[in-house]
Amino acid sequence: MNLEQLESVRATLLQHPIYREITSPERVRVFMKHHVFAVWDFMSLLKRLQRSVTSVDVPWFPYEKPLFSRLINEIVVAEESDIDGKGGYTSHFALYLEAMEECGADAEIFHSFLLPLKEGKDYQTVLAENDRLPESIKQFVSFNLDVATNGELYEVAAAFFYGREGLIPEMFKPLVDSLQHTGASSERLVFYLNRHIEVDEDHHGPLAEKLLLELCEGNPEKLNRANEIGKKCLEVRSKLWDGVLKEIKERKL
Repeated sequence: MNLEQLESVRATLLQHPIYREITSPERVRVFMKHHVFAVWDFMSLLKRLQRSVTSVDVPWFPYEKPLFSRLINEIVVAEESDIDGKGGYTSHFALYLEAMEECGADAEIFHSFLLPLKEGKDYQTVLAENDRLPESIKQFVSFNLDVATNGELYEVAAAFFYGREGLIPEMFKPLVDSLQHTGASSERLVFYLNRHIEVDEDHHGPLAEKLLLELCEGNPEKLNRANEIGKKCLEVRSKLWDGVLKEIKERKL
């Protein structure tokens, strides 16, 4: 797959109707109930990269390419301990859960998924056994965790860049505009979205792209595979958004 084809899929996703449809507090709550899974599994991609390009073992030994360590550690600092807008620090995931609570969004279905993982069950089993999860969420989480767990390092970097850091600013901007125009959102959700736009657009996006290109080493096969991974990331994201709109329609919100 060439880059032009990937950009076409990306452009289609950025025109998804969801950005125009999150226009009421009730719809915001549905959106967050689905989107929290993407906020969470983002960290599994990031942690796989950190584990692979830094040294976290004891005794410690330096990783062979300190540039890679630097790129990822810069991203980890913000994702795990960003400013919280209140004079302290928080992870983006914790910030999102705080925004869900402020909005009154249902996080119970997410926690029903997370609990058995904490107890040691593998994610494939948990996804298969949880009948409460929409298929759109299952496909999204399954794909990303499969890549994070089993993918080659450059494939993980491709999912991280094309499906997250290189996408989020353009994806969140119209959503923020819609939320602020309709007055449907909460202060914490808008803060979360704006923080991602700010740090990803100016800093994390370029870092993630640089890491991907370094890992592909100009190898045509790796670059092609990276584009394929990117395309799949965009497709499962589109299905995740479809799942949000499906619930909104079914509940006549």
